[in-house]
Amino acid sequence: MRTLAGIPPPGIPMHATSPALAPAPFDALAARIEALPWTALVAELDDAGRALIPGLLDARETALLAGCYDDDRLFRSRILMARHNFGLGEYKYFRYPLPSPVQALRGALYPRLAPLANRWNAQMGIDVRYPDEHVDFLRRCHQAGQVRPTPLLLRYGAGDYNCLHQDLYGEHVFPLQVAILLSEPGADFEGGEFVLTEQRPRMQSRPEVVPLRRGDAVAFAVSQRPVQGARGPGHVYRVGMRHGVSRLRWGSRHTLGIIFHDAA
Repeated sequence: MRTLAGIPPPGIPMHATSPALAPAPFDALAARIEALPWTALVAELDDAGRALIPGLLDARETALLAGCYDDDRLFRSRILMARHNFGLGEYKYFRYPLPSPVQALRGALYPRLAPLANRWNAQMGIDVRYPDEHVDFLRRCHQAGQVRPTPLLLRYGAGDYNCLHQDLYGEHVFPLQVAILLSEPGADFEGGEFVLTEQRPRMQSRPEVVPLRRGDAVAFAVSQRPVQGARGPGHVYRVGMRHGVSRLRWGSRHTLGIIFHDAA
């Protein structure tokens, strides 16, 4: 199996002191992802720039992932949003090697999204194409100096929010990403809705709230996607996308972000 320096194959836990993230509880995750209704999900992404994946993780898996937020050994950095005018709340970027479930999600989701990413680029007249396997795309990132892992855990408390933004990080950007809600609305928190906005040329931005329950995932465009124009099949224009989280009214909200390109 091909690997990059410092990046183990899927299923290798980050370190022996994190037994909750050992491979056993997650060894069926890749098969679960493979069995998703990808034809319908791709159609939803084409139509709206996002696709809802209900119940991607179960309650035990979400609790294990949310519970590792306080283990700083798993992370390379902690970001307080207020310091950078990103909003209120905080998040942490995982370090390499990634915990096994995060590695499994990244490695299994990418091959199902890469054909769509290539088609979108072709429709928008962008020359970049993405390889079939994630390890090959990471090699491209690392050769360009983008070597820092980008999967992250986010934590919000009462009054926290995340401003609309795009997760770019460098020259090499994979045009889709996935967010997974690890907390239960109405039980763990209230408010904190996942928000997407779409900016079409010469039009005002269109907002959308994506309803998520604990364990649900949403795949969505990182920065832009193609939209069919009114002048026929050959007329496609680019739509700008941003995402964020509305203000929490009470409680605590954890989210896992799966970004496929690494950071400079």
